[in-house]
Amino acid sequence: MALFEEEMDTSPMVSSLLSSLANYSTMPQGSKEHEEAENNEAETSRKKPVKAPQLGTLMGVYMPCIQNIFGVILFLRMTWLVGIGGVIGTFIIVFMCCATTMLTAISMSAIATNGVVPAGGSYYMISRSLGPEFGGAVGICFYLGTTFAGAMYILGAIELLLIYIVPKAAIFPLEGLEGAEAEAALLNNMRVYGTILLISMATVVFVGVKYVNKLALVFLACVILSILAVYAGVIKTAVDPPYFPVCLLGNRTLVWKTFDLCAKTIETANGTVTTQLWRMFCDSPYLNATCDKYFSENNVTVVQGIPGVTSGILADNLFGTYYEKGDLIAKKDTYSVEEEDDPLTNANRYVLADITSFFTLLVGIYFPSVTGIMAGSNRSGDLRDAQKSIPIGTIAAITTTSTVYMSSVILFGACIEGVVLRDKFGEGVHGNLVIGTLAWPSPWVIVIGSFFSTCGAGLQSLTGAPRLLQAIAKDSIVPALRIFGHGKANGEPTWSLLLTACICESGILIASLDAVAPILSMFFLMCYMFVNLACALQTLLRTPNWRPRFKFYHWTLSFLGMSLCLTLMFICSWYYAIVAMVIAGSIYKYIEFAGAEKEWGDGIRGLSLSAARYALIRLEEGPPHTKNWRPQLLVLVSTDSEQNVEQPRLFSLTNQLKAGKGLTIVGTALEGTYLENYDQVQRAEQALRKLMETEKVKGFCQVTVSSNLRDATSHLVQASGLGGLKHNAVLTYWPRNWKQADDHQTWRNFLELVRETTAARLALLVPKNIAAFPSNGERFTEGHIDVWWIVHDGGMLMLLPFLLRQHKVWRKCKMRIFTVAQMDDNSIQMKKDLTTFLYHLRIDAMVEVVEMHDSDISAYTYEKTLVMEQRSQMLEQINLTKNEREREIQSITDSSRGSIRRKNPAAVTTQLSVTEEPLAASKEEKPEEEVGPVQLIHDNTTPTSPTTPAPLLTPPEGVQSPGGQVQMTWTEKCDGEPAKPPGAATPEGIKDIFNMKPEWENLNQFNVRRMHTALRLNEVIIKKSSEAKLVLLNMPGPPKNRTGDENYMEFLEVLTEGLNRVLLVRGGGREVITIYS
Repeated sequence: MALFEEEMDTSPMVSSLLSSLANYSTMPQGSKEHEEAENNEAETSRKKPVKAPQLGTLMGVYMPCIQNIFGVILFLRMTWLVGIGGVIGTFIIVFMCCATTMLTAISMSAIATNGVVPAGGSYYMISRSLGPEFGGAVGICFYLGTTFAGAMYILGAIELLLIYIVPKAAIFPLEGLEGAEAEAALLNNMRVYGTILLISMATVVFVGVKYVNKLALVFLACVILSILAVYAGVIKTAVDPPYFPVCLLGNRTLVWKTFDLCAKTIETANGTVTTQLWRMFCDSPYLNATCDKYFSENNVTVVQGIPGVTSGILADNLFGTYYEKGDLIAKKDTYSVEEEDDPLTNANRYVLADITSFFTLLVGIYFPSVTGIMAGSNRSGDLRDAQKSIPIGTIAAITTTSTVYMSSVILFGACIEGVVLRDKFGEGVHGNLVIGTLAWPSPWVIVIGSFFSTCGAGLQSLTGAPRLLQAIAKDSIVPALRIFGHGKANGEPTWSLLLTACICESGILIASLDAVAPILSMFFLMCYMFVNLACALQTLLRTPNWRPRFKFYHWTLSFLGMSLCLTLMFICSWYYAIVAMVIAGSIYKYIEFAGAEKEWGDGIRGLSLSAARYALIRLEEGPPHTKNWRPQLLVLVSTDSEQNVEQPRLFSLTNQLKAGKGLTIVGTALEGTYLENYDQVQRAEQALRKLMETEKVKGFCQVTVSSNLRDATSHLVQASGLGGLKHNAVLTYWPRNWKQADDHQTWRNFLELVRETTAARLALLVPKNIAAFPSNGERFTEGHIDVWWIVHDGGMLMLLPFLLRQHKVWRKCKMRIFTVAQMDDNSIQMKKDLTTFLYHLRIDAMVEVVEMHDSDISAYTYEKTLVMEQRSQMLEQINLTKNEREREIQSITDSSRGSIRRKNPAAVTTQLSVTEEPLAASKEEKPEEEVGPVQLIHDNTTPTSPTTPAPLLTPPEGVQSPGGQVQMTWTEKCDGEPAKPPGAATPEGIKDIFNMKPEWENLNQFNVRRMHTALRLNEVIIKKSSEAKLVLLNMPGPPKNRTGDENYMEFLEVLTEGLNRVLLVRGGGREVITIYS
């Protein structure tokens, strides 16, 4: 192992790795990527770990699922669902719901067997498959669904207690109350007793989950006995149907509570005697009494409530009968004498529909009866082997319950009379539980058994929901829930249990089982939908880590399950579905903005990569259309020795140009080798990311290291981006101190960048005086953005101001466009054409055409060119030895001074000083030198140019250094007389011009013309746009030969002199704006 000794700290031996994995429990302790270890590392080091209960498949998964699935709906609502929806309709509902849960269980099994499933079960599976945002949103929705399920089970237990077991225990008595008053009294009783039962259950759960598991045996026995009693009763009906008579008046079902005999009169030895039923509808017990009209015209008949499985009643119950609230529960195909206009009297004597029923309502009420499928996975932290137990236990439980549900639909329809099925509370069968009337040997088997089973299901919900919330809280993805991650010493979620009980109480206060059921249907369906989505996504992406042990799955099954879930959501209640989605969406956004960043290798990240790959391949098919063109920026910045960005305002300008849209790559270049500068690269990347976050620039950062900055910048321009997602524009800074001799490499790099962007057909944006540009927090309340459109560059000059004005900084600025007309141009027609062009471009801007007539080249222009070329010659001498450099510069200086002062000693002269500074001072930043124009006497037609003379710099005495810097300072030197203004023409001055002309003839006439254009343009721009908030200018191209590079910089300097904020723009050679839609 000596070969690997140096790597032992970061790469442990296989033996130690296997040892740690062997001791790995379902509460992860060994790996940093598992969140319990991440959040509880310090806590577990102080506390002695407590071993969680080790449950197997039967006790840990199968039994909890059976208890939750065989809950309240089977015993309290199943017969009513069959009666209202019919056997066919209810069977369709049951089949859809059971198919949905089976498909979800298959998807869940695949996810559960694809690695260790810690506590949190379904939440853990969704969050690790779909990411923290989806996982947190769906996890909280599933938590709410589980909590409301506990409320539903408790309400079911209280309904059994107060209606069927101990009706006299009601605190608010129902006797003598009718209609709304009786309904309100029943709901108040449900609220009081429900709260009491909730407190009792929460106490049991608080004591410990092991007691819940022990009680589970009792509750499961009750469930099994109840179901067996129903099947036994069905078999008995084939031989000896039980006697459960139903009393009908005409075709109306009577409430059989206050009378004993289903007859109007009976014959006795003393004659005909009226019954209690007579007295209910008549004003006296005598035969000549005045009776209810419907009672008088219709006969009373007795119908067998349970005719038996062989009676053929199934044919009558095949199709559904839906009611409005308050409708009479009537027997089909039974004769009844009544007139349509007759008002309903004595309504409280009949069995009435308590709610308006329709197919989608039945789906919403029934679906909670199949929602216990995750009861086992919610308690995965208590399982011995979650990967084995969850698939087997869940699928077995769903198979069992689905078989029971489907068979019970058919058996109920085949055994029980339709009016009894539609009688929700058994009022027509002496107040018995309808399913109890079918049970053998006694209805009490079902009543007691269903009461305890619903209590057990409620306990299971109150056990699973707090653990789910605790798992979400421990992940720290929802900051507001962090307190609920704490619990008792043994890990029991105390605070989560308290919150669960409070939410459960809100469901109990609703007090209506039929109102609570659709609410939790939404939350469960949403959770199941995302479980299926997670499995389908992982399967389709084929991620290397997707290796589930459970092999009986396919992405089509998951997709079908997801579609069923979404369909059922809107079938149950479209408005509840929308509300549930809004809640989930709000939680998603909250986690996205406020939650902790988690990288769990989730499927959404994989989907993003696949979508990005697909999009990039599509982008390679060709360049974007002009309508889709937007600046995809490569922002080039420089950093100091501490890797801090030197041009932070470039980020502000980027944000204002982009407004968060399109591609942005921020790059910087470092000099050296990557191995030696790795730490600096990391610091630079962190600085870039931090500044991007501060300035809200959405994009990527890139740091390139090369042997020199020129190559590193070139690599950024060439290699940034990927495929079709590449930059089409470069935003860089103006080399501020380019005139300083020690900074010559910076502007040479800048010029090379200009040439490279031109060669690569990239647009180039160069803000000058970037420090004066506004930050994102500033607001311009007025002002103009001036565009000087000299040459056509594809429309960049038009597009950029439009993009800037989308940002709040520039929103209130108005746009002005100036263009230049030559002598042979029709300026009026140009203005008209440009206005029309802007109208078609849908750009609101003021238009002005500036006429620039050809004029004689001024003496000032010649002298400015002469000074520029002298500087060029001197910069070429920088590489000479010190003595050679001094002699060469002195000769240039003498020649220049002599030519200017030859005839007019009072004129402005040019003085060149050589300043040598110590090497240590060379590191300090030198202020940008302003080159003041040399004032010469010239003719009246030449416009004046502003002068900004710089102070005379003299070299310190006695300071000599081999690394000395050459600085040039152009100053005014007056010999006793003030300098003449540029426009003041005198005979002496005119004579001087002719005397100097031989000197000018040696100048490069191309440079003279370019200097003339720069000066004239600068004059006009200063005149028109001196008050503008921003000036956009065409950036001229660099010289093709490299001998005049420094002249090019001087031209740009002269062109932009005196302007506060300038954005030089060079197009990429393609149209970027169009008039077409």
